[in-house]
Amino acid sequence: MIPAGFRRMNELGSRSQPFLFIIDFDLKKPLVYTPEEAVTSGILYQIHNKRNYAFPASPEVPFTFQKTPISPLVYKKSFDQVMGHLLAGNSYLVNLTCATMVETELSLREIFFRSHALYKLLMPNEFVVFSPETFIRITEGVISSYPMKGTIDAHIPNAESILLGNPKELAEHHTIVDLIRNDLNIVAKKVHVEKFRYIEEINTNFKKLLQVSSRITGVLAPDYASHIGDILFRMLPAGSVTGAPKKRTVEIIREAEIYNRGYYSGVLGYFDGSALDSGVMIRFIEENDDGKVFKSGGGITFRSVVDEEYQEMIDKVYVPFT
Repeated sequence: MIPAGFRRMNELGSRSQPFLFIIDFDLKKPLVYTPEEAVTSGILYQIHNKRNYAFPASPEVPFTFQKTPISPLVYKKSFDQVMGHLLAGNSYLVNLTCATMVETELSLREIFFRSHALYKLLMPNEFVVFSPETFIRITEGVISSYPMKGTIDAHIPNAESILLGNPKELAEHHTIVDLIRNDLNIVAKKVHVEKFRYIEEINTNFKKLLQVSSRITGVLAPDYASHIGDILFRMLPAGSVTGAPKKRTVEIIREAEIYNRGYYSGVLGYFDGSALDSGVMIRFIEENDDGKVFKSGGGITFRSVVDEEYQEMIDKVYVPFT
């Protein structure tokens, strides 16, 4: 049975009532708030140009940001489990993620306000999100998705050519585009790839990164607003943070990963009464009893090299400000 949060999205959508939604990776604890409820709960968000806060007038003081990733040997154990499934033909692409402890003087709230990202969310005393990746947008009945796969240090000579010409990255991107196209076909018609593999730049506190995205679109039924919850539930978890085929790959992820994703790699978004915009929560810091935990990862294919994937996981542990 579809969880209550998704049913509430259908109800609010049918009334053209704006709402914020925050969906966990396992689809078990979806959170839905009207704008007023979000304010009362102390939740801050920015979905592109929609936000419910003003920037505080406070100085941006210097800070440190120290990463303590899991050891290469621990990572290799999970990587080898995934590779075994890939070589056995149980999956074509697996998004393997890990938890990295980080030490910084910055609070989650300070990280939220200083971050530059398309999608930002602050759940007070729980976690902060600053994601560059769109999940889906819906405008005038057209649904669009923007899977993001492939990352490289922008300062490497010929970085863009290396990234676009890498056979492993190309295969990974093809797989994820096919998966997202199939997901859109579940809920929409006239699905097609509008733009394949374009480069975006991301500035971080360590280095500039290049990432590769594509754009896929389709057409929804005229009454889609009454079924927003159903649309999201049928498309999740997001293909870019799972792999293909999705159902079997999610089982592999649960076997290989040594921690609980929780809301990391879930989806946040906002419905304004007619249009919807949402992002995948792929840049994510959680606060627990042990301190701050940054969750990150990347796609593994049979072409993957363990040392390169381990480094990519570490490179994605950053805050998007200088």
